Amino acid sequence: MTELAFREGIMDQIRLREQRFDERAYLFVLAALEHCQGRLTERRHITGPELAHACRELALQRFGVMARLVLLHWGIAATIDIGDIVFTLVDTGLLVSQPQDSRTDFFGVFDFEDVFGREYPWSTAHV
Repeated sequence: MTELAFREGIMDQIRLREQRFDERAYLFVLAALEHCQGRLTERRHITGPELAHACRELALQRFGVMARLVLLHWGIAATIDIGDIVFTLVDTGLLVSQPQDSRTDFFGVFDFEDVFGREYPWSTAHV
């Protein structure tokens, strides 16, 4: 889906349901979903924790040391926010969930300060 198509139709629907997140947050989560699928030998359902970790990995690849700040700027401050984005996309029909899927699957998967700060190889905070 192109960014333009996303903006023209789906973003309007999303804004009616949820205004906390920048539209780039939705595009990023969709990109992280594709990033995660691309690492698999065959496409399958992705769990909440798998998607949260894919978001972390993609953010570090794309934004490096600025990853946490970029995500915060878009309104993503915790893994539960990723779940809120996913289920907003489910509510608009862009994604499909399984009956066992829940927003709480994304709760506390990891701590942003830890994974985007303390766990960097060059960080002295973990020494």
